[in-house]
Amino acid sequence: MNVDDVVAAKVEAARVRIQAAKRRSEELAAARKRGLAARHANKLRRIAARQATQPVTTDDGSTPPKENT
Repeated sequence: MNVDDVVAAKVEAARVRIQAAKRRSEELAAARKRGLAARHANKLRRIAARQATQPVTTDDGSTPPKENT
């Protein structure tokens, strides 16, 4: 085995390590993005549920009169 073969083997090993690191980074970024979307969706659900259970108030903080239906 000559020097060129050793260098070529080291270069190929480095290329494999770089590709593996890039793949791991992309997988983590995708998981992070999915987690962020899930957190936002949960937050919007909590806000909607809270608004559905709170009484409606006017600008001065009082409750508006009930309509006769």
